[in-house]
Amino acid sequence: MAVGLSHPTSLESIDGIRIGVADAGIRKVDGEDLVVIEISQEASIAAQFTRNRARAAPVEIAMRHLPSMRARHTGRRALVINSGNANAGVGEVGIADCLQICQMTANELGVSNEAVLPFSTGVIGERLPLEKFAAHVPSCVSQLDKQNWLPAARAIMTTDTVPKAVSKVVQCASGNCFRVSGIAKGSGMINPNMATMLAFIATDVGCDPDSLQSVLAEAVNDSFNCITVDGDTSTNDACVLIATGKSGVEFGNDLSSSESRQFVEVIKEVALELAQAIVRDGEGASKFVTIDVRGALSDQNC
Repeated sequence: MAVGLSHPTSLESIDGIRIGVADAGIRKVDGEDLVVIEISQEASIAAQFTRNRARAAPVEIAMRHLPSMRARHTGRRALVINSGNANAGVGEVGIADCLQICQMTANELGVSNEAVLPFSTGVIGERLPLEKFAAHVPSCVSQLDKQNWLPAARAIMTTDTVPKAVSKVVQCASGNCFRVSGIAKGSGMINPNMATMLAFIATDVGCDPDSLQSVLAEAVNDSFNCITVDGDTSTNDACVLIATGKSGVEFGNDLSSSESRQFVEVIKEVALELAQAIVRDGEGASKFVTIDVRGALSDQNC
């Protein structure tokens, strides 16, 4: 039973993001387990990955593809995510399989292989069932819709007992409005430095890629890198932040204004709520404990 964690009922759609889901039979239980997230041309993308030296194939490929995807106005891009199989601990074949899945997704969207970031979570040491991806990636793409956030939150679950999702609508002092939605998975093998978790956050704010990366790094350090369930670290962890620029609220590379600082704080709030949801849904958890450190010389001393 999740510790005080309720089932999300709705999520705000984000202009510039469309999501498709499918039950590909990758996960041993019934239900959606494959997700494609299409990202609009105007968007900026930032990502943080596990600090574990043993990185799974999707992390290696995502890190390889990310630099060419980060610039704005570079064309449509996509994330492809599966649960049920981590594609970890299988050697070079895992890299080859991961590249094939990126190519499958790219072919369906009419983009290059490098325009796709792959993510996997689930059982370690088993090869991905490529035939299931080949059969169901087209279905994900054909069902792309901006309303599919909650199905995606369910599809990325593994041992989670409840989907983890947060949305916020923010009214700026100028009268402008922007939205943020995020989903995450994680329940066990959680230790500081983003262990065994995935998180995907999107906003319709416009932001320079380098500034967005700084926002994400700050948010992750204060949330996902500060949680533990059982002290174990894993191989596939990642957090992605996408800013589509569709709301008309534009910060560019200036994060010094009051409105931009409000944006930073909201991203941090969403990341923290998702991180806390992971702890509340920890395998066997019966208590949720926070530690308040005061008087430390720096964050590193905490």
